[in-house]
Amino acid sequence: MGSRKSRSRKQGIISIVLLAVLGVFFLLFRKNEPVIDKRKAAFRYNEIKLTKHAVCRMECRSIDESEVKSILQKGKINYSKSSLTDKPCPVYALEGITVDNQKVRVVVGNCDQEAVIITVIDLENEHSCNCE
Repeated sequence: MGSRKSRSRKQGIISIVLLAVLGVFFLLFRKNEPVIDKRKAAFRYNEIKLTKHAVCRMECRSIDESEVKSILQKGKINYSKSSLTDKPCPVYALEGITVDNQKVRVVVGNCDQEAVIITVIDLENEHSCNCE
């Protein structure tokens, strides 16, 4: 009987070690997404405010407000281009494809109940915009 207890105990220890290794692997090899970012879902549906710079960039790149809203709601957050510690508003860079197949990055400040669109970037084409 003693050998059954010993074998069962060894299997339990092996199971715990395997779970720990899997947990460490999961944490180390995830993408650059922060472990906790409760704000990321909420701002996508806030009222948007376009800065003067964003409006200029949108006009120059033929991107309309509905396309910006679509990227805001469905786009993938690029954490390497975001600044979540910016004050007073964390800044998110969302990337996606517009209805006319432009690959776009929308940079948005998550400010209280408002999503402030800072700029809109066409990721594939250079545009000679004259925006300040």
